[in-house]
Amino acid sequence: MAARLFLDEIGDLPLELQPKLLRVLQEREIERLGGSRTIPVNVRVIAATNRDLWQMVEDRQFRSDLFYRLNVFPLELPPLRDRPEDIPLLAKHFTQKMARHMNRSIDAIPTEALRQLMSWDWPGNVRELENVIERAVLLTRGNSLNLHLNVRQSRLLPTLNEDSALRSSMAQLLHPTTPENDEEERQRIVQVLRETNGIVAGPRGAATRLGMKRTTLLSRMQRLGISVRECCNLLLQEYA
Repeated sequence: MAARLFLDEIGDLPLELQPKLLRVLQEREIERLGGSRTIPVNVRVIAATNRDLWQMVEDRQFRSDLFYRLNVFPLELPPLRDRPEDIPLLAKHFTQKMARHMNRSIDAIPTEALRQLMSWDWPGNVRELENVIERAVLLTRGNSLNLHLNVRQSRLLPTLNEDSALRSSMAQLLHPTTPENDEEERQRIVQVLRETNGIVAGPRGAATRLGMKRTTLLSRMQRLGISVRECCNLLLQEYA
């Protein structure tokens, strides 16, 4: 069974070192520093970056042959600011993790704290959220998490009115769905998808019509079992 090798921030690899990595991937063997014998390796490489590698190839900052060697099964993870509905679960996970590590008993996250966390733009993504939670757990006294936001952080937090997707996510959090609400939401999403001919993203897409981000709508569609094909089939039946 092949081992797994994770290469983080592959886009930061200096141009002069990229041929060496390419050679390892192609020939599946390495030679130790100062050694004279080649050693076969059997690894599956997983590489990650927050940079646009294709643009780097265009700018001759990243080798095209290495890019195509690595770009076998690409996965694009949206930034945390596009996934506000994930923040409560992540905050709970990090709180429990840090509390166990620090031998603390914290079993509640106030609604206002979640509101602030979901309002933030999170330029540092999940790692920044984890750091904020770690600091909060460290400073919290009692069993309810206190964010202890400083003045700089408070100024960075936008209001809820600035983002319709955030309002939708907070409503979902503060008012858990019931089967009746789920069915109403399902009918509403299906209707809008039919009106937009199955187009999800873009200025005329269903996400914009519903006042939420594309990733939020796709998450709702998956939860409610909605497919674009189903909506288009219903539309075709109307015109048949």
